[in-house]
Amino acid sequence: MWSAITPQHKVQCAVDAEIEEGIIMATSLGKLRFNNKMILAPMVRVGTLPMRLLALDYGADIVYCEELIDLKMVQCERVVNDVLETVDFIAPDERVMFRTCNKEKDRVVFQMGTADPERALAVAKLVENDVAAIDVNMGCPKEYSTKGGMGSALLSDPDKIEAILTRLVKGISKPVTCKIRILPSLEETLGLVKRIEKTGVAAIAVHGRMKEERPRHAVHCDYIRAVAENVSIPVIANGGSLDPIKTFDDIEQFREATGASSVMLARAAMWNPSIFRCQGMVSVDEVMEEYVKYAVCYDNNTFNTKYCLCQMLRERVESPMGKQLHAAQTNEEICEVFGMSDFYKKAQAELEARKKALDANSSSLPDQPVLDGDVITMAIKFERREYPPQITPKMYLLEWSRKEKLEQPVYKTEQRAQDRCFQSTVIVANKKYRSTLWEKSKKFAEQAAAIVCLRTLGVPEGRIGEGYSGLVNKRKREEKKSAISEDDSMTDLAHRKRRLTEPSQKEEQGSNDNLVVVNGSCGQTVS
Repeated sequence: MWSAITPQHKVQCAVDAEIEEGIIMATSLGKLRFNNKMILAPMVRVGTLPMRLLALDYGADIVYCEELIDLKMVQCERVVNDVLETVDFIAPDERVMFRTCNKEKDRVVFQMGTADPERALAVAKLVENDVAAIDVNMGCPKEYSTKGGMGSALLSDPDKIEAILTRLVKGISKPVTCKIRILPSLEETLGLVKRIEKTGVAAIAVHGRMKEERPRHAVHCDYIRAVAENVSIPVIANGGSLDPIKTFDDIEQFREATGASSVMLARAAMWNPSIFRCQGMVSVDEVMEEYVKYAVCYDNNTFNTKYCLCQMLRERVESPMGKQLHAAQTNEEICEVFGMSDFYKKAQAELEARKKALDANSSSLPDQPVLDGDVITMAIKFERREYPPQITPKMYLLEWSRKEKLEQPVYKTEQRAQDRCFQSTVIVANKKYRSTLWEKSKKFAEQAAAIVCLRTLGVPEGRIGEGYSGLVNKRKREEKKSAISEDDSMTDLAHRKRRLTEPSQKEEQGSNDNLVVVNGSCGQTVS
């Protein structure tokens, strides 16, 4: 918790570590609140897991992830990463779009870029069990955001803002917030925030600049104060990193200047996240080493790690250390820059040992089907390369059903509107089977459902190396028979051609009169 800076507050900082666990536990029992908080702002390429955890370590109460676009997130698959002890949201190209862990679960806010209420809700439902709140970006002026009608482009469409926020507030159980920029006039700004308040959001973050303004322009503290005075929900002041906020004590002064409930820091925290530390900031070199530790332990993307470290280096980016950092191509090489090679080796050894232990356990404990209502489910994806050509699980299931004198399997498939992926349920002997994972095509979704059924029943599914079943043998016999028939047909055809083309002795004698030798070879001339 955070409030005005007083001598008593500084004393309280000394015991914060002792009661932190209790605070987190209390927070987890209820919804995240936004009063009297120091907050890490959402920052593209900066707000990944290592930076968020580091900010929490130094005293931030809440951390926002970087803006993640709904169109990309809606295609992601939620994967529990037992090796890293994280929850990962994986894109179809296998990139990790969002990674989180239990340490931040009750204090991380997921920020999305969206311009569509239904897609926004789909993304929120995908992540809501792994985050503390959902935020909609309505202030980013960058082209990659605005060209899709997202970010600050939403400020000119209050009806859409209202539709998105209302859909989210009614559709999920976690708090919903939004982050805006001020409009050209105070009257317009107040009109917008009052409409936003009516949607039921838990808080509103206000960047005290207009969308055309940049960090070099002064922040409009008077606008933020007016917003705070005209709404009943917490207002989070943002935009003070350039001039007003350079130390921990400046955070409170900015809050007082804006009259806001809480303060959100972007660049000041990016340059040195220990600005949240009530005992005072520590050196950037120490901060960077702590950042590298998190980057290694959570397998952060190398180029993302480099980017964040370069932001901390600032004017030293062209120094020998900065140039060595630029040249690094792996997290191991980054560790070498900071003299942390031993740490890297130890961390990798621990991760490898954990992976081997998990592999050993998983090999002896196969995936078990789970009953979801009246449907038996498993997390299965159909991988075509795992099956021989012309052989599919659906064929095996059909053959097994015929052998057991059951009705033919019935597939019922649905398509998800937001990403057009498919999920199929197969009905066999009045029982339903379905994969919990969505597929890119209707055919693959049906194959996945068939696999769930076959594995639940303990019936072979035709994978390479599985061994032949009656179906495969039958198909091989049919293929062999077909090949023999085809060979016989080709032989008969060849005989017929020879009979038609072979001349009689008389014809052959006559034709020889028309043959001449040209350069030692035979050629036929026409007289």
